[in-house]
Amino acid sequence: MTSRGWRWAARSLLVVVLGWVTCFIWVVAVSRQDQRRPVGAIVVLGAAQYNGRPSPVLEARLRHALELYQAGLAPVMVVTGGIGRGDRESEATVGRRWLLEHGVGPEAVVVRPEGSTTAASIAAVADWAEGFQITSVLLVSDPFHTARLRQESRRAGLRGWTSPTRVSPISAGLRVELPYLLAESWKAPAAWLGWGR
Repeated sequence: MTSRGWRWAARSLLVVVLGWVTCFIWVVAVSRQDQRRPVGAIVVLGAAQYNGRPSPVLEARLRHALELYQAGLAPVMVVTGGIGRGDRESEATVGRRWLLEHGVGPEAVVVRPEGSTTAASIAAVADWAEGFQITSVLLVSDPFHTARLRQESRRAGLRGWTSPTRVSPISAGLRVELPYLLAESWKAPAAWLGWGR
């Protein structure tokens, strides 16, 4: 390779690295924001469930959503998440049962079990919301996930605000959370570009 070619390669690499660092800083900054406010619906993003019981990560999301609901920020909660490999129930169905067991009326919980990815879950919520003329939602997940949730909700035609749970095992400390933040620094811009859908 000529010296000119090496210079071009070095500059290209520098642009990629700077772009990734910028995305990482953005993902971290968004993960620290709580945009709770009155909306049409609170949306709980799915996570693993074990034989009909929510995993600690899913339970943390459900508890946070319940807190927002009890504060009167929305009249209804939407639980999402499909059926994982080897499971008999969807994450959404398990989430609904947990909420009912914690005093929420069945009329206040909507189940959208179609999604196996973030994009698919948000699309399912957007389809439901359109039928009820709901345009704004409060998205509940782990902090690392919030930047991508904003991108996916905007792409689906929803005004998506984010309110991350702070008690998830994933948020226990930077050593645990860092791999998720690093992964999202690639996934969030990919969502913005519409890749991997």
